[in-house]
Amino acid sequence: MRVLLSAYDSRGGVEPLVGLAVRLQELGAEVRVCAPPDEEFAKRLAGVGVEMVPTGQSVRALVTGKTPPSPGGVPRRAADLVAAFYDNVSVAAEGCDVLVATGLVPAVAGVKAVAEKLDIPYVYASYQPVSLPSPHHPPMPRPGRPLPQDVTDNRELWDRDIEDAQAVFGEAVNTHRASIGLPPVDNVRDHVFTDRPWLAADPVLAPWQRPADLDVVQTGAWVLPDERPLPADLVAFLDAGTPPVYVGFGSIPMRDPEGVARATVEAIRARGRRAVLSRGWADLALTDDQDDCFVVGEVNHQALFRRTAAVVHHGGAGTTTTATWAGAPQVVVPQGADQPYFAGRVAELGIGAAHDGPTPAFASLSAALETALTPETRARANAVAAAFHTDGAMVAAKLLLDAAG
Repeated sequence: MRVLLSAYDSRGGVEPLVGLAVRLQELGAEVRVCAPPDEEFAKRLAGVGVEMVPTGQSVRALVTGKTPPSPGGVPRRAADLVAAFYDNVSVAAEGCDVLVATGLVPAVAGVKAVAEKLDIPYVYASYQPVSLPSPHHPPMPRPGRPLPQDVTDNRELWDRDIEDAQAVFGEAVNTHRASIGLPPVDNVRDHVFTDRPWLAADPVLAPWQRPADLDVVQTGAWVLPDERPLPADLVAFLDAGTPPVYVGFGSIPMRDPEGVARATVEAIRARGRRAVLSRGWADLALTDDQDDCFVVGEVNHQALFRRTAAVVHHGGAGTTTTATWAGAPQVVVPQGADQPYFAGRVAELGIGAAHDGPTPAFASLSAALETALTPETRARANAVAAAFHTDGAMVAAKLLLDAAG
C-alpha cells in the first residue's frame, strides 16, 4: 500500500503529516510527503524515516520577504504552485493507492488534478473548521477580497466565497488544467474540498458543528508524541527556577520584533515570572542580558510546553493544538487567517485568554496573562488536556487504507 501526503504550508501545516505518516507506516504503508523545500521540514520528516519530495518555493523565504514577490503577485504564485505540485506529485504518486492534500488552494488543485489523471482516490483535509463552508461561521477573506461589511448572513458570505476563490485562483487552475487535457472548473473551492472533506482537528478544541452543508469527517488532530530531548542548556534553565512563560509566534513575521520582545518580557516580569523566548520566523531576540530569560530555536514544543506556566503565541492550529494537549494555559495573540478562531476557542474553553488585538503591548498582555496565570485556568487547561483525542492520526490512517480499498 502506497500513500502520498502533500502540503504547502508553514511548520504547523507540515507537522501533522509527520504524525499521519508514522501511523501509516505502522500499518504497513509506504509513505511519501510532498512539502516546501524548507530545511526544517526535511529534517523533521527524515527524523521519522519518511521520504520528502521538495515542492514549490521555500515558505519561510516567501513569508519573511526574503523571496521578492513576482510581478504577477498572487495569480502568478498560484499558477506556479499548481504546476509545481502537479509535476512533483505526478512523479511521486507512481504506484500510489491514495493521495491526501492540505494547505493552499492552488497546491491542492495540483494534487487533485493528479488524482483525476491517474484515477487515484483523493482526500482533502483541513486542520481547522473555519475554512470549510458552514452556516455557523463566516469564511476567511481571500487575498485581496475582504468580506463585505454589510453582509452578516454566513450562507450568503459562503456563496460569495465561491466567487472570490474563483476570481483569485480560477484562472491559474483552469489554465493549467487545459494544458494537461482536463476540463475547466467553475467552482475551484468546492472542487478541491470535495463534498466529504476531512477535519484533522481535536473535537474538543475545534468541533465541527452540525447541521451543515458538508459531510465532514472529523478524525481528530494528527499528533505524534515527540521523543526528542530538550537541549541541555534549556533543561538547566527550566530546572533553575519556577516554570517560565513561553513566548513564540511561529511562522509569523512580526512588524516590530524588538518591540514585541521587549513588551512581552516586561509583561512577564511584571507578573514575577521568567520567560522563554522562541526566535521563530520573526527572529525574536532578548533586549537585555538578565538571567531570567532564555532564547530557543527549534525545540520539542510538547516537552517544553508541559514545563511552562503559560504559552503566549499567535494562535496557529499547530501551536494551539500542542499547547492544549500539553495542558498549558494560553494567551493567543491572533494575527489573521484561522488565528482569531483559535483565540476565541481558547477563551471559550477557559484554558486561557484571547489577547485584544494583534500587537502585544505591555498593558494588554499583562491583562491577558492575569487571566492565563490563575489556578482556575490551569485546572481547566489540565481538564481539557485530559479529554484531548490522541488517536486522530491512527483514525485517519485506517480510514485512508479503507479508502484505498
